[in-house]
Order: sequence, then C-alpha cells, then structure tokens
Amino acid sequence: MPHTMQRGFLLLAACCSLLSITPISACPARCECIPHLKSVACHRKRLTSVPEGIPTETKILELNKNRIRCLNSGELSSFPMLEELDFSENIITNMEPGAFSNLFSLQVLRLRRNQLKLIPPGIFQKLTNLTLLDISENKIVILLDYMFQDLRNLKHLEVGDNDLVYISRKAFSGLVSLQELTIEKCNLTDLSADSLSRLQNLETLRLKHLGITLVEDQNFRKLYNLWLLEIDNWLSLEDISPNAFQGLNLTSLFITFTNITAVPMTALRNLVHLVHLNLSHNPISTVPKGAFQELTRLRELHMVGALLASVEPQALYGLRQIRLLNLSSNFLSTLEESAFHSVNTLETLRVDQNPLVCDCRLLWILQRRKTLNFDGRPPMCSSPLEIQGNALHDFPDSVLFEYFTCQKPKIRNRSLQRVTAYKGQAVSFQCRAEGEPVPSISWVSPQHRMITSKSLGRATVLPGGTLEIRYAQAQDSGTYICIASNAAGNDTYFATLTVKGPPADSILDANRTWVLRDFNDTSHNDTQVFIKFTLDLKTILVSTAMGCITFLGVVLFCFLLLFVWSRGRGQHKNNFSGEYSFRKVDGPTTASGQGGARKFNMKMI
Repeated sequence: MPHTMQRGFLLLAACCSLLSITPISACPARCECIPHLKSVACHRKRLTSVPEGIPTETKILELNKNRIRCLNSGELSSFPMLEELDFSENIITNMEPGAFSNLFSLQVLRLRRNQLKLIPPGIFQKLTNLTLLDISENKIVILLDYMFQDLRNLKHLEVGDNDLVYISRKAFSGLVSLQELTIEKCNLTDLSADSLSRLQNLETLRLKHLGITLVEDQNFRKLYNLWLLEIDNWLSLEDISPNAFQGLNLTSLFITFTNITAVPMTALRNLVHLVHLNLSHNPISTVPKGAFQELTRLRELHMVGALLASVEPQALYGLRQIRLLNLSSNFLSTLEESAFHSVNTLETLRVDQNPLVCDCRLLWILQRRKTLNFDGRPPMCSSPLEIQGNALHDFPDSVLFEYFTCQKPKIRNRSLQRVTAYKGQAVSFQCRAEGEPVPSISWVSPQHRMITSKSLGRATVLPGGTLEIRYAQAQDSGTYICIASNAAGNDTYFATLTVKGPPADSILDANRTWVLRDFNDTSHNDTQVFIKFTLDLKTILVSTAMGCITFLGVVLFCFLLLFVWSRGRGQHKNNFSGEYSFRKVDGPTTASGQGGARKFNMKMI
C-alpha cells in the first residue's frame, strides 16, 4: 500500500509538471517559439492583430513586419512577463490609451516604421521599467508636453526620421534617466533649448539630417553630463554661435556634412575636456593659426574631405596630446612641422589623397616614416614630376636630400623705393620674390606692425606682394620692411614713405588725377602715387540744386500751414467802417468842415 501511494504521488506530480509547462510549450500557429528563452517570433506572417495562443509567460514577443493597424486598450494585458515587445514595420496608425497596461516588466518597446502621426500623453503610462523606446520612421509631427512623463527609467530614445516640425517645451519632462537621444531626418528648423534642458542626465545626443541654419547661444544649456554631441548632415548650417557649447563638458564632438566655411574657433574654446573632434566634409579652406589652442586634451582630429588648401604655421598649436590627425582627401600641397605644437606625440597621420609637393617641407614626415602609422594609406608625391606617384615611405635615406629640397627666397628688384606723397593719397610699394616653394610676402610697418593679405584697415598686401596704403596719413611716414619667406629661409627689403600736407593747388582742378613721382629716385623703379578728388563740379551743382529745392519746399510748406490756420479761425468781416474828426485850426471854418466828423470805409483783402 505505501508503494501504491508513493507511485500515485509521483504520477500526480508528473501530471502537474506537464500542466505547468503546457502554457510555455504552446505556440501560436505560424509563429516560432523558443521555450527556454520564453520567446515568440511572429514576423512576416501578414498578421492584422495580436495572435491568440501566446503563452502568458512570454518575455520576448516579436510581431514586426506584419499588417497590424491598431493597438487596442488591454490587448496585451495578458502578458505581464513581457520584457521586449517589437511592433516595427507594421501599419499602426492608432494606439488607444491603456494599450500597454499591465506591462510592468517591459524594458524594450519598438514601434519603428509605422504610420503614427500623434502619440497622446498617457499612452506609456505605468511603463516604469522601460529602458529603450524606438518611435522613429513614423509620421509624427509634434512631440506634446508630458508625452514621456511616465518613463522615468528610460535610457535610450529614438525619435528620428519623422515629420517633426516642433518639440514642445515640456515634451521631455519626466525623462530624468535618459542617457541617449537621437533626432534625425525631421523638419525642425530650430532646436528648443528649453526642451533639451530637461534632459540633465543625457550623455549622448545625435542630431542628423536637420534643416537648421544656426546653432544658437546656449542651445544645449544644462546638459552638464553630455559627453558626445553629433551634428551631422545639416546642409543649411552656416554658422555656430560663440557660446553655442558653453557649459558643456564634451569629450567627443562631430560636426560633419554642414556648410560652415571656417573652424568655429570661438565656440571650441569652451570645450577644454574635448578628446575627439571631427570636422570632416565641411567647406573649410584654411586652418588658421591657433584654431585649437584651448583644446589641450585633444587626441584625435579629423578633417576629411573639408576642401582644405592650407594649414597655417601654429595652426595646431596647443594640441600637446594629439595622437591621430586625419587630413585625407583635401587639397593640401604640404603639411609643415611648424603647424604642430609638437610632432613627438603623433602616432597616426593620414594625408593621403592630397596633391602633395615633395620638398623640404615634408622632410619631417620622411624622418618619422618608420614609426608613424599611415593606417595602410601612405601619402604619395604629386610633384615634382620625376617622383610623381611615389609613396613617401618607399624613399631610401640616400635620396632624401636629392629630391626633398627647397630654395631660399630672393627678392628680385632691390632698387630703393622712396616715395613722397600728400595726405589722403594712395601709396604702393612693390616686392616680388622667387624661391621654391613660392615665398609668402608680408610687410612690417614703421610702428612694427605686421601687414599681410589678411590685414584689416588702410594697409594691406595684394596677391603679387605689393603693399598698398589707402588714404595716407602723416603717421604712415617711415621705413617699411618687406619679408619674403618660405621653408628654406627669408629675404628682406626696405622702402621709405614721407607723407606731407595736401598740395596748395589741388583745389583748382577737382576732376584731375594727380600723378606724383619721386624725382630723387633715379632708378627705373619709379613709384607712382594716384589721387582723385571726389568733389567735382557736377557733384557741387547737384548738391546746390538739392539744397535750393529743399529750402523752397520748406517755405511753401510754411505758407500752407499759415493758410490752413487762418481759414480755421472762423468767419471774419471783410469790410469795416470808422470815423475820424479833424483837429480844430485857427481861422474861419470852411463849409466842408462843418459838422466836425468824417466817415471812411475799408475792405480787407
């Protein structure tokens, strides 16, 4: 009997065991189930609704790539164990409130590529354990206030590739744990600083394919924990405000495929913690001196396909920890060692796909060609012709100083230029030099100020090296020094200028252009100075006529005012009468004087 009872208990336990696994083992028709993972996959089954027969213990439910059009209230409440739910690539246009009720364990919800136009507040109510939400590639036009307020543990949010035109000020309220946000391919024309400022724990922000024209001051304020910011494919972006990144502690910044034409130097100065910087595929032609001087922690700099034509001396000054520099696919003819703060920290260099001129300016790369990493794409010579197409790391040491040489600048015409000019005239000094590579020309003023082609003000250097001084003043007098320089050295040349007061007879001929020569200079390098008086006879006559017309107009206007005033004073008599009497005189009284009084009548005009 005891054995019979024991056998009965074992049989009962077996039955209970079978009953307990039956729900887990069950699988809806046309779906694939993995019992040990508690996963049900029903993708590409042309389903129009959630199928029946899904085990209640299911943790992973994949209903993507079907034809589901609507999510009804309570439709998923029978699966409280769900952790991942995928409705991607359906035709969902409507989600009723309570569609996700009772899913307290849900961590991942994917609604990508549907037909959603609006998600009302409260649709994600009680999804307190949700960590990833993907609503990208829908037709959502606006993110409403408090739309995500119940998702307090959400860490990753994808809202890109929608028809977004506006993000409400409090749309991101409640997302206190959000770490990663992606907004892309939308119709946004500006960024709401108020809405982004509510994401104070955000670490990664990706903004791609937007039509925004300007990154404004403090667009990202209060994002103190943000370490990666990606601005990509903003084809309308032309400017970045100086304080756009103020307050950020970024370590990685990507500004790629935009229309900015210069390195945003002022904006970058606030990013002292930056380690990775990518400015690739922007129409930036020059890296100026000190462009990154505040980025002392920067280790990687990418400027691929940026239309670069020159990297100026000390352009990379301040980058004490630079490890990787990628300047491939540009228009650089050279990259001089003087551009760096130090090349000793450099480990990887990419300057391939550039028209490099192999001369002494690239000798520093050759000297390090065995230790530098070119990432499998070594730089190649475009000129001179005899070594065109040769990779730099292939040159033996014996020929380095045969090809990689430079010629020191030499100023061709050294005849002394002494110019005497009158105040207000334009003065020019020539300075032409030859050398290999082509020397750059700059001038030093008598006040020891450097004058280049980029100088602002009355003095500048023209493309041929000529110094031009517009509207000469007395303080411009003195000795000017021309400096022609290249990688092999420099050459200097002097010129003097004396500025006097205006000529006494200059007023007699206002339309005449004066040509002044320095007759003390007997060389063939005569310098001519031109001046043209702007107040000619025609200008004087026109000015006088305009003044007269203005005066007559004012007089006429005053008469009109008087006429209107007089007419507004009411009715007046145009005639009045008066009496007068003559003073009595001695002598007889005439007949006409009898009576003593006379009357008269007057008419006002």
